[in-house]
Amino acid sequence: MPTMLLQQPATPAPIARGVDAKAAQACWLVTPGRAELRDEIVAQAGAGEVRVRTLHSGISRGTESLVFRGEVPVSEYTRMRAPFQAGAFPGPVKYGYSNVGMVEEGPAGLVGQVVFSLFPHQSHFVVPAEAVCPLPGGVPPARAVLAANLETAINALWDAAPRVGDRIAVVGGGVIGMLVGWLAARMPGCSVQVVDIQASRAVVADALGVGFALPGNADGEADLVVHASGHGEGLSTALRLAGTEASVLELSWYGNRPVTLALGEAFHSRRLTLRSSQVGQVATAQRSRWDHRRRLELAMSLLADPALDVLVNRHAPFAELPAVLARLALDAPDDTLCLRIDYP
Repeated sequence: MPTMLLQQPATPAPIARGVDAKAAQACWLVTPGRAELRDEIVAQAGAGEVRVRTLHSGISRGTESLVFRGEVPVSEYTRMRAPFQAGAFPGPVKYGYSNVGMVEEGPAGLVGQVVFSLFPHQSHFVVPAEAVCPLPGGVPPARAVLAANLETAINALWDAAPRVGDRIAVVGGGVIGMLVGWLAARMPGCSVQVVDIQASRAVVADALGVGFALPGNADGEADLVVHASGHGEGLSTALRLAGTEASVLELSWYGNRPVTLALGEAFHSRRLTLRSSQVGQVATAQRSRWDHRRRLELAMSLLADPALDVLVNRHAPFAELPAVLARLALDAPDDTLCLRIDYP
């Protein structure tokens, strides 16, 4: 997820002072395959800044696993920087972008509020006040770790531009794929089917009001296919499910892993379109009117739906985060969707 530009505030609000420097812990990828918690000192918030105590952070399994394994291509070291990343690829690097915390110090209107920010896994930190987004009423902190994923899904549908009544296939039933399906299923007349190799994902799809199929049973002739499995086999399935002159939107990021496709089959005769979508830039059709802040606020408002809790199906304490990252990076099929990290 490349660096997202943050708006600058017009005039700094009054600052609530009086809190000393604080000890913090942050998760660092020391070298590919090994992470550890390191002690840090977080200073007072300055003018126009907030100091946040983290309540939860979320692991973006696909991207963070690639980072953990050291699979970020050298050509992408700059573009793949997270907004508040410290260090550099392949390591040591402090990476992550799904943080929910309580403002302990800063502008009076923010102190005591629970906020979301694109900050790595760290117990306390200081950022510009405009870098945090207060949670709307009705959005619990434990669900808000999905905000960055939902932003990605929103941007994907802006890029895909589905039409009323479309038959839509979403290949890959992870968090991103399920969120894309959940959003698309709310368009009038659209039939949406999430396709995944794990039959257990059918329960999750049903809870979100979305159809489900294993790859061998999926409906073909789709008007639009979104691929989010992170595997080349899934992309091949996506191409197979696309109808004549349909579009396949690629959301997966493979790092330095090559992907082989059988483009000698129906790709040309069906006149298919394969294009990418990536959350670092607002989708072209929206860019003249939307910025990152407005898109994030939209995602935050949509998180009011309690049905989305089914996607946060695992949690672990912050002290176990290095071991959790190592386990998820094995890339073995399991039923983990969003794994939430809870802070003391």
